[in-house]
Amino acid sequence: IFMSRTHPQFMANLFSQEVPEIYDGVIEIKSVARDPGSRAKIAVLSHDSSIDPVGPCIGMRGSRVQAVVGELQGEKIDIIQWSEDPATFIVNGLAPAEVAKVVLDEEKNKIEVVVPDDQLSLAIGRRGQNVRLASQLSGWYIDVLTEAEESERRQEEFKTRSTRFIEALNIDDVIAHLLVAEGFVFPEEIAESTSEELSAIQGFDEDIAGELQNRAVEYVERESNRINAALDEMKVSDDLRALEYISLAMLLTLAENDIRSLDDLAGLDNEELLEFLGQHGLSDDGEAGDIIMAARAHWFEDEDAA
Repeated sequence: IFMSRTHPQFMANLFSQEVPEIYDGVIEIKSVARDPGSRAKIAVLSHDSSIDPVGPCIGMRGSRVQAVVGELQGEKIDIIQWSEDPATFIVNGLAPAEVAKVVLDEEKNKIEVVVPDDQLSLAIGRRGQNVRLASQLSGWYIDVLTEAEESERRQEEFKTRSTRFIEALNIDDVIAHLLVAEGFVFPEEIAESTSEELSAIQGFDEDIAGELQNRAVEYVERESNRINAALDEMKVSDDLRALEYISLAMLLTLAENDIRSLDDLAGLDNEELLEFLGQHGLSDDGEAGDIIMAARAHWFEDEDAA
């Protein structure tokens, strides 16, 4: 039997002893995150709409929570109302910091939180403690930015994407800005779009949409020929080129960094792959891990065959 005072469930059971509503099941502890001996966050949900889940956990003049704090030698505890909406829950979890805006990326299980400039240190906490506990509590990766940082990054992204379209499609900056404003990032996306989708953009008609699509298709073909020729010259293996998880542009970047076979790719770790392919939009650690595991799949096939 392993006994631990640092385990999150130890705190949950202490609250169950001190709060009758938790013991009776009226209030449920949804998750607990701890930095043992320093600070913790606990998320609670009430199954009775007439009962506030936070108040009973605090108790009269803080008596109940203070009993738990005393048992844990002064560990500070934030009691947070749980919510099914991830954005609301994470905003609650970052308290006492105020949040101006959140942007969810459900595919990457990541949330971007924008806070006023004077709230940054409060949101992050001492040595990153507040945001780390909120991340553990919610199960989401949380990226905290100030309003100034977010504005600067958005402007830089807008400029980079606009320049990409101007150079690739030989168009003026007005049309490039309209494409970026509609959410297009790469010329390949325009080549794969329909004329109806492009002509629906404000300021575009069927002629402009058709010309844009033709230029995008021509660009993609030119780039494909150029990259394939470069891959041939660098002797990139066929098995790496056949991997469906990475694009031609990614292959070229990898080849320029001496990653020219499936085994070369399989030997990387997530951080190395993100460093190589970040310029191509790869930013999620989980996605990088999936690519590397796909590259390693043939190792296990060889073992099975043996």
